[in-house]
Amino acid sequence: MAKPKKSKKEKTKKIVKKIGAVAVAGSARSKRTAEQSRQTNKTVAKKPKAKKQPAKKVAKKQVAKKTSFKIPAKHKGLPEEMLSAALKVLDEKQADQIVTVPLAGRSAIADYMIIASGRAGRQVAAIADHLREAFFKLGVRSVRIEGQQDANWVLVDAGDVIIHLFLPEVRRYYDLDALWSKRAPKK
Repeated sequence: MAKPKKSKKEKTKKIVKKIGAVAVAGSARSKRTAEQSRQTNKTVAKKPKAKKQPAKKVAKKQVAKKTSFKIPAKHKGLPEEMLSAALKVLDEKQADQIVTVPLAGRSAIADYMIIASGRAGRQVAAIADHLREAFFKLGVRSVRIEGQQDANWVLVDAGDVIIHLFLPEVRRYYDLDALWSKRAPKK
């Protein structure tokens, strides 16, 4: 004869009784925990499942239209103002062999590049500091200076105007004048 299958409820009761029997053999505290476990193991009415709500449609982010940037009237010609201020500083600080290369239409890195020489490393570093001050007076805040520690070749990058300051022997070695001159051979 086959034994009838026990329901899930009967199996749970049997397990609870075993737990209770073990607990009875223990201390009074164990009895309390056994009673508590019997109460928690009683079938509890299940909460009805919440119906799934249809997903809300998320509105697409509106991208702002690009507007053309208009330069205020007082800043029109800023590259030219920066160029004249740089040439003035180079002249006042007695820089040698000043060469101005217009880059507009030839390169996107800047509008003007100036190549100049100083007689000593200290003079080259001082000219770079004075150029930074002159550009700050014009309202240009993003002036970066590279190579000021060694002062063999100092690059002053003010955005629209780039200034290369060299010692004479370093200038002859790199020969940027020939590289950027209009007569440079095309390869």
